[in-house]
Amino acid sequence: MNPLAKTLNEQIQQRAPHVFELLSGLGKELYFPKGILSQTAEARQKATRYNATIGIAKEGGEAMHLLSVMKNFRGLLPDEVLTYAPAPGKPELRSRWRQELFQKNPTLRNKHISLPVVTSGITHGLSLVGELFIDQGDTVLLPDKSWGNYRMIFGVRRGAEIKTYPFFSDDGGFDTEGFRRTLFEYTGRGKIVVMLNFPNNPTGYSVTEPEARSICDALTAVAESGCNVVVVCDDAYFGLFYEAEVLKESIFGYLANCHQRVLAAKLDGATKEHYVWGLRVGFLTFGTSSGDDEVYEALEKKTAGAIRGNISNSSHLSQTLVLRMMEDAEYLEEKQKKFSTLRARAAAVKEVLAQERFAHVWTPYPFNSGYFMCLKLNGIDAEVFRLRLLEEYGVGVIATNNSDIRVAFSCIEESDIPELFDVMYRCAEEIAAK
Repeated sequence: MNPLAKTLNEQIQQRAPHVFELLSGLGKELYFPKGILSQTAEARQKATRYNATIGIAKEGGEAMHLLSVMKNFRGLLPDEVLTYAPAPGKPELRSRWRQELFQKNPTLRNKHISLPVVTSGITHGLSLVGELFIDQGDTVLLPDKSWGNYRMIFGVRRGAEIKTYPFFSDDGGFDTEGFRRTLFEYTGRGKIVVMLNFPNNPTGYSVTEPEARSICDALTAVAESGCNVVVVCDDAYFGLFYEAEVLKESIFGYLANCHQRVLAAKLDGATKEHYVWGLRVGFLTFGTSSGDDEVYEALEKKTAGAIRGNISNSSHLSQTLVLRMMEDAEYLEEKQKKFSTLRARAAAVKEVLAQERFAHVWTPYPFNSGYFMCLKLNGIDAEVFRLRLLEEYGVGVIATNNSDIRVAFSCIEESDIPELFDVMYRCAEEIAAK
């Protein structure tokens, strides 16, 4: 094992031994190399005459560039667009994102969390979590209503055993009892990885405060029983909470620092939250009971090492644009306007689906947030419905299993929502009549 990895492991093991136990075999091996990167960092500070360390071309004191490229970036300097970003991300963006985490999540304000590491989108962040904490055969617990890519990231790429807990209870809320019961079924190996995703993809459901506390109590009870827990909070659609009873912050705030055997990992980003999907700017933040700076520093360095050994670093241009956006005086007002548009679309969907005529062909699942909602088709195969709707009516939706259809109301104008469901209803009636 590389001596740098050994040093990071010792930092974690001495201050948070249960966090060390949660690391995968790969996670224990990871480190951030000194080599060229550290020597270049030293040179940036001390090479006042000539700096011949960095692997880019320079001209006239700035990054060499083509005018045909830079003319597309008015107001930005070549060094803000074209150079490499540090592996863990631009320091000023990382600091600004953590500042906003405390502003948006009141429960975090008396807790100590890591500095967020910049990832190339939330999917990349999830993959990093897998590399750091999941070995072949480890149990990963997903909701039975979940984004299909989790199985690729954790099951296929890391060899985890995927298990599921029931997402909805019979009364239409989050199934806290089913979650607790299922959680305790898979604690025998002494380690479990639990995925929480609110607002949920595909259902668009977010938990209430009592439900969030029940989830936290269940995870704490599992930790008390002697099982180490990694809780992964996928907050991709954070902030898009449309109804009064919905918890308006991340459940990460409840879980960070909750128990010495619980490591909370928060995945979020500008991707959906700020409507810049293709910029691929996400963040990975850790919360442990120790809240120890050296533990967080070690985890951040291991994460940076995983990034360095895979994609090298995330896009500098994208990070610059996100930071500029967050520093803009109009940023919060613009964001609120887009939120209002999406909330109005969600309300329009609820109003349309309240019509009794739909009841014999589908049942809506509860939704209160995010981009999506789901319908449970009554006696109709979802894939048959999806294909007929697409081929006969020119309408696209997603079949998530044999009975469920996901509708992304986020990309439908409010005025078009009644017609969308009318068309879907006609299609369902045609299939049901056969």
